[in-house]
Amino acid sequence: MDKVKIIFVCLGNICRSAMAEYMFRHLVEQHGVAEQFEVASAGTSREEQGNPIYPPARAMLLQHGINPSAHRAHQITAEEYEEYDYVIVMERANIRQLQWRLSDTSKAQMLMDYVDGPHHGKDIADPWYTGNFQDTWDDLEEGLEAFLDQLIER
Repeated sequence: MDKVKIIFVCLGNICRSAMAEYMFRHLVEQHGVAEQFEVASAGTSREEQGNPIYPPARAMLLQHGINPSAHRAHQITAEEYEEYDYVIVMERANIRQLQWRLSDTSKAQMLMDYVDGPHHGKDIADPWYTGNFQDTWDDLEEGLEAFLDQLIER
């Protein structure tokens, strides 16, 4: 059976998409389905290329027993976009940024589009600007659990 390939995308790949990658890896391990998935993350820009996860994001993950020390930011390539089954973005601006670089962005989906209720379709606030990593954690947790639930149902 082929693995489901998922790549999480934000602007710089040092906060939201990196957190989503490691949180989702942890989530599928907890559900005993990690072997069914290949998970990565990337940014739409190159400005953080090679940098580790942003220290407050790293601290938030470590606080929950998730170690992101292997992470290095990179810009998504056209090849990655084609290779991954799911390209999950953190905000609408990420789709526009992908459109500037790629001819087809039909695979790009908002993470919070998987959530029912009042948070459906919302952008995940960028903690780089807000400084609020707890809100980002909470949104990612809600979105990732809903996303995994839908993947398991299929």
